[in-house]
Amino acid sequence: MDTQKEALQRIITTLANKNEELHNFMETLSHSLAGVQVNSTQVVSDLEEEFDTLFTVLVEMKESMINTIKQEGAKKTQELQNQLTQSSDALESAEELLEFANNALHTKDEDEFTKAAKQIKDRVTMASAFRLTMKPKVTDNMNHLMVDFTQERQLLQNLKFLPVPWAPEMEVGDCLVLDNTVSVAWKMPVEDSKIDHYILEYRKTDHEGLPRIKDQRCWEVVDNIKTTEYSLSGLKFDSKFMNFRVRACNKAAAGEYSDPVTLETRAFNFGFDSSSSHLNLRVEDRSVEWDPQGGKGLESKVKGKENKGSGTPSPKRTLTTRSPAIRGSRDRFTGESYTVLGDTSMDCGQHYWEVKALKDCKSYSVGVSYRNLGKFDQLGKTNTTWCIHINNWLQASFAAKHNNKAKNLDGTVPDRIGVFCDLDSGQLSFYNAETKQLIHTFKAKFSQPVVPAFMVWCGGLSLSTGMQVPSGVKSFQKTENGLGGSNSSLNSMAQ
Repeated sequence: MDTQKEALQRIITTLANKNEELHNFMETLSHSLAGVQVNSTQVVSDLEEEFDTLFTVLVEMKESMINTIKQEGAKKTQELQNQLTQSSDALESAEELLEFANNALHTKDEDEFTKAAKQIKDRVTMASAFRLTMKPKVTDNMNHLMVDFTQERQLLQNLKFLPVPWAPEMEVGDCLVLDNTVSVAWKMPVEDSKIDHYILEYRKTDHEGLPRIKDQRCWEVVDNIKTTEYSLSGLKFDSKFMNFRVRACNKAAAGEYSDPVTLETRAFNFGFDSSSSHLNLRVEDRSVEWDPQGGKGLESKVKGKENKGSGTPSPKRTLTTRSPAIRGSRDRFTGESYTVLGDTSMDCGQHYWEVKALKDCKSYSVGVSYRNLGKFDQLGKTNTTWCIHINNWLQASFAAKHNNKAKNLDGTVPDRIGVFCDLDSGQLSFYNAETKQLIHTFKAKFSQPVVPAFMVWCGGLSLSTGMQVPSGVKSFQKTENGLGGSNSSLNSMAQ
């Protein structure tokens, strides 16, 4: 019966997953269908605009060329009209002179004849008819302004849509997620020498598989990539997966997107649990600072309620009692336990985060703890807490602490401390976050889930999460088996 129920449950799970996949696919189809309508309208509008621009250019060219022909015709007309007028004047003058010469030929008086002959000779010498060029300055030929649009007509007849590049293909085997850097690679299905650049788009998601249309996160864009690979570094992995897609662009247009690829980007994300932190700590999502004035107003209200009707205040009750309004799922840390825990527990796997002390921080601790740590308990002084402690006040110290035992550590305190918690192998290691040099390793069989734990006094800490276990840390753990900084006196069998 139980076996049949388990088999049926697997079938139900498979069907539910398939239904969700189909639902997502139908949403994608609906979105694409709507997109076809919108995009078709848009490209028709763009095409009409391009043709209108082309028509405008043709009309302007026609008007310009007609104007050129008219100007040329007017110029030739003027030249020929001037020549005709000059020739007409010359002819009139020559006819008058011819008549005068004919009349002089019949003159009987010798003196009159001699005088007239001299005049005729002088006038012939000066006559405009003999100075005119008997050749038209221009011709009536207008062939130099004729056109032949055969080639242009062929070009227009060969108008086509822009040559769009093929969609690239993602090289899933060459995509790599390492050290909070994602490297993706792709190739073109056919060689295309006209590709100018690529556009990569990515977004974070908590859904495995194909991207979802209704995913809350927007696509981020990296433009003008000249090669067929790209790396995004310094990422914070605050989602389980990331989707990637790429498109190729030539000088004219961008092609279709590649089929998207989904890469896993799981990492440990947590914040500070402000509901149970000591009231002298000012807690934000990624930082915590010592605040000596913290909680004083709340304490005075509690004092008033506790001491009402009593002539003698109770210092002990004043110190430890807190208003229910400021309490979370567990009691706040109080007294000298200036502690704040992480808001997310770990029960298996490997996890990594980094901590940086603010300038002039006098005392702080970084480590892990069981969730049930007492509100008066201090990190490193119980058998349920493991930490390294840095003290810069009066007598400086740098030590690993557990179960009220301490081991002094060599070297200087790094600016950033990396914490590596391997619950599967029972190790808690601390590293120089910059150099990945091991500082110390605890070996313990954790019998309960643990949470990140911090203590701050007179200073502050900043927290970095969403980080993969660095490859340098993984390599060290494999080669050294995590024993390089351990101390047998601090190893434990925590219950």
